Amino acid sequence: MSFAHLLSILLLASSTLAKTVTYDFSVTWTKGNPDGQYERKVIGINGQWPIPQIDVDLGDRLVINFHNGLPDQDSSLHFHGLFQNGTTFMDGPAMVSQCPVPPGMNITYDFIVDQPGTYWYHSHVKGQYPDGIRGAFIVHDPQGPYKNSYDAEIILTLSDWYHEQMPVLAKRFISYLNPTGAEPVPQSALMNDSQNITLAVKPGKTYMVRMVNMAAFAAQYVWFEEHTMKVIEIDGIYTEPMDADMLYLTAAQRVSVLITTKNDTSKNYAFMGSMDQDLFDKVPDGLNPNVTGWLSYNSNAPLPAALPVPEFKPLDDMLLIPYSRIPLLPPADLTVTLNVTMSNLGDGANYAFFNGLTYVRPQVPTLFTALSVGDAATNPLVYGRDTVPHILPHMQIIDIVVNNQDPGKHPFHLHGHVFQTIFRSSDDAGNFEGHLESEYPKVPMIRDTILAPPGGHVVLRFRADNPGVWLFHCHLEWHLLSGLVTTFIEAPMELQRNTTIPENHRALCVKRGILMEGNAVGRKGKDVLDLRGENRSPDPLPEGFTARGIVALAGSTVTAILGMGAVVWYGGAQVPGEI
Repeated sequence: MSFAHLLSILLLASSTLAKTVTYDFSVTWTKGNPDGQYERKVIGINGQWPIPQIDVDLGDRLVINFHNGLPDQDSSLHFHGLFQNGTTFMDGPAMVSQCPVPPGMNITYDFIVDQPGTYWYHSHVKGQYPDGIRGAFIVHDPQGPYKNSYDAEIILTLSDWYHEQMPVLAKRFISYLNPTGAEPVPQSALMNDSQNITLAVKPGKTYMVRMVNMAAFAAQYVWFEEHTMKVIEIDGIYTEPMDADMLYLTAAQRVSVLITTKNDTSKNYAFMGSMDQDLFDKVPDGLNPNVTGWLSYNSNAPLPAALPVPEFKPLDDMLLIPYSRIPLLPPADLTVTLNVTMSNLGDGANYAFFNGLTYVRPQVPTLFTALSVGDAATNPLVYGRDTVPHILPHMQIIDIVVNNQDPGKHPFHLHGHVFQTIFRSSDDAGNFEGHLESEYPKVPMIRDTILAPPGGHVVLRFRADNPGVWLFHCHLEWHLLSGLVTTFIEAPMELQRNTTIPENHRALCVKRGILMEGNAVGRKGKDVLDLRGENRSPDPLPEGFTARGIVALAGSTVTAILGMGAVVWYGGAQVPGEI
């Protein structure tokens, strides 16, 4: 039995009587100005932004009736960190486990929530969520190990904010006019989709503070002045308590801490989020990377300015021990090695690659292919070269080795599972060259999103006990758009025996004219290995061509464009990594 299944069984056995929780969500445009600098259109739910928080109890059935009221964009929902055991078609990535939800159409997400902890939900279509469709998803655990350790809960979301909308930024980012792949730098850091927030607290109480980084790009360092944080959960996994003065949350990670307030109510205390500027190719003049909030003991006392910190020294998450103390899984039956690079293709734009391949959406959703091609489902060829597919045999132990050959940091997230993080190298340590099992911790840290060090590597281990189609990808939204994605097709024959796509999901495909059977281009039967016409990335650059040459070519091209007035600056072609 895997640690994921063991956790679910233990937790559900102690849960209260389950109920059905229903939300009716209509996604529409509204207005927002969270940093007080610029009002713009944002994507809200039921006319509300920030969007509603989802709250359920462990074991509940969640039903979300989702209507796409956007007149000009597709949409979807992904429930980040939830395994979707037996409901892989509820996972949400467009053209992976479902068709996108077109304007005016509906979909129902309906599944049992069998994991406690701190999660979030967001669109998984075309880099859409940084425009506002991102919110906290909290699964309360009436029988959790820390249920008697705190008096109240506080939800604290971290995020970054752009003044321009994602479609505009995405076309500018993946363009021959940006050959170095410099990511757009956000204008602001936010807490609870705002700034200068106050959290009212009472003296002598203990609060469970659930923190979620919902950013498109920026990690944040977080600290509470003159208060110690006691970490008790990461990414939905209870941990043994560990004190921390500062935390580092990369995009998509979650951490829950206990904070005990002082008995003195004469003053208030600042807490801070500071964006990791190492991620930014160039820091714009005047950028304020910080966002400040206050623990408000006394509404009549002043809100003090935050104190400077001499250096960032966050807790090393590799030191955290799961409360369950699940031991290291046995050695891997299958190792998937993923080499991360960033480079240009023949269109002059910069892309991200796993093993030399950049993700491009197929013409048939990958899950639908797995369900409709019979025995060929175990052949990765049927899913298309540029979905970067890997077949995971049922119940085998899987190691994912990520060799980050890029000088930047990358937070990698696995859908459908948590993993044991059994090794993370130092920066610039080079590729993984093998380790002895004795070098791995006996009780490894468990989570679903891990930061891969620049120029180094991580080794992740899990059991393939959840048949489905799952993505593994960088959760920096710019890198997702530029193709840093691979697809795990897990136990496809078991999947065929136990999976039926709901009719309202299939209706989306009919509306969009998307095929629902066959290989990545819709062929089946004797033609199932015929992938002619599949969606592929642009051709490689001519050998010897450099970024400097692209810049020169881009300059000449722009001159020609302006002279002829014949081509729109950013074009209308699909961004290859759109999911």
